[in-house]
Amino acid sequence: MDETEISRLQKRIEQLDEGEFHFPPVYGPGWDELYIGDKVKTGRAFMEAVRAGKFPGVEDTGQKKGGGRVYYWSGSGT
Repeated sequence: MDETEISRLQKRIEQLDEGEFHFPPVYGPGWDELYIGDKVKTGRAFMEAVRAGKFPGVEDTGQKKGGGRVYYWSGSGT
């Protein structure tokens, strides 16, 4: 995941209310048009970037529900 994509996703995350979220709405338009393999690859890249601290204020909860991995946005990137 390059810096341009990280920046794009961070801006979308910052528009969320504090709380749990799934990745597809953050990815935005075009998610449903991706092939399943590309969805898996992109979702994994996001998870790894979250775990590496590339998205301040976002945590991987380690849970899956409602069709995917659950992340938590603290409402602040600090």
